Amino acid sequence: MQKLRVGWFSFTCCEDSTIIFTEILNTYWDKWKEKIDFVNARVLREERPIENLDISFVEGAISSKNQEEKLKKIRENSKILVAVGSCANTAMPSGWRNTFDEKTKAEIAPLVARFSHLSTVEPIGKFIKVDDTVPGCPMSEEGFLQVLNKYL
Repeated sequence: MQKLRVGWFSFTCCEDSTIIFTEILNTYWDKWKEKIDFVNARVLREERPIENLDISFVEGAISSKNQEEKLKKIRENSKILVAVGSCANTAMPSGWRNTFDEKTKAEIAPLVARFSHLSTVEPIGKFIKVDDTVPGCPMSEEGFLQVLNKYL
């Protein structure tokens, strides 16, 4: 049986779902090691080329053009893409700056420009097709397992 090629990617967020993901691995690794090859998961190994992925799990909102471009590359190289957590699905709470008043936006404008951020923080679905979602902040373990098991 060929292993499922899986990627885990993180953008603008606190990476709480990544922490949950690594904790889930503590419990399920023995069951998954013959079925899943985590080919892209910065938390587990050095970065590798983004190519030929069966499933990509994407955590975090998009806040820069570079992130948008990487997200599109992930989508192009993934059969299935899953938005993980509140930031990926709604841009919140990472997108809190979208709600700032004009005075506050003016105060942070130099930082937004300095780090080449987009004018607003957006959910990943604004830029690419999302096939499935795992809600929560952090994601729920049960929700993640339901989605992963559906594709196993």
